[in-house]
Amino acid sequence: MVKRKAAVANGQAGYKKEKRPAAELAFRNKEKVLLLSSRGITHRYRHLLLDLAQLLPHSKKDSKLDTKSDRGVLNEVADMKGCNSVLFFEARKKKDLYVWLAKAPEGPSVKFYVTNVHTMAELKLSGNHLKGSRPVLSFHKAFDEQPHLQLLKEMLTQAFATPRRHHKSKPFCDHVLAFSVADSRIWLRNYQVVPAAGKKDGAAAEGAALVEVGPRACLMPIRIFAGSFGGPVVYENPAYVSPNKVRAALKRARAGKYGARVEARSRRREHVAEHQAPKDTLADVFQ
Repeated sequence: MVKRKAAVANGQAGYKKEKRPAAELAFRNKEKVLLLSSRGITHRYRHLLLDLAQLLPHSKKDSKLDTKSDRGVLNEVADMKGCNSVLFFEARKKKDLYVWLAKAPEGPSVKFYVTNVHTMAELKLSGNHLKGSRPVLSFHKAFDEQPHLQLLKEMLTQAFATPRRHHKSKPFCDHVLAFSVADSRIWLRNYQVVPAAGKKDGAAAEGAALVEVGPRACLMPIRIFAGSFGGPVVYENPAYVSPNKVRAALKRARAGKYGARVEARSRRREHVAEHQAPKDTLADVFQ
């Protein structure tokens, strides 16, 4: 009040707050992501879900889904929560994790098989960015080479990009979410942007470094559907092999080793029986 009186006495305009146009302050992007899992999820996958919830301030969580067959219920849950994207963690046999990324309720949707999961708690990385800050999404150039990767890029962008001026987000961009393509998989990494320290010739040093924060995950797309959690198959990954088939092949390989040893012993007995050493006649002479 004293400052304002002094300003009026000096003939200055009062301390008026600068007004911005309403178009600049409007919250246009209403993107919201629903995060939930199925029953039987392990602690590692549950921690991954919680880490993603911290990276996505525009997300909403819900209780675990009881059914694993009727996934159409997820569209109803997303409608009640006001979400237009769904990240559903489906655990199988307490070993395998499948992640559904779908646009509710019309689609499309994609089913991923998730491997190489590392959470923030177990990685012990040195990076540490602000919670709730807006990420910079970085995509590998391979996303622009194939049609199904272009579709995945758009779906990942809509799900992981925090809307501008979201009420739960911080007005900073201090971390990078990187999506890379290698070996028919999508590799997810999260890096903190660390400005270069020190000064050079009296000016602030330019440039920045990336320090990994976590979590890590490897997503292998299995199928892309035209609808939400179903519908016509748009794309099917020929390089995907079910983990059940991999485990069955390993069991057959271990069983084959034992069978090979048994067969080798039987062949040895047959060989010894067919090739008996001749009787030594001199042994009877000297007795």
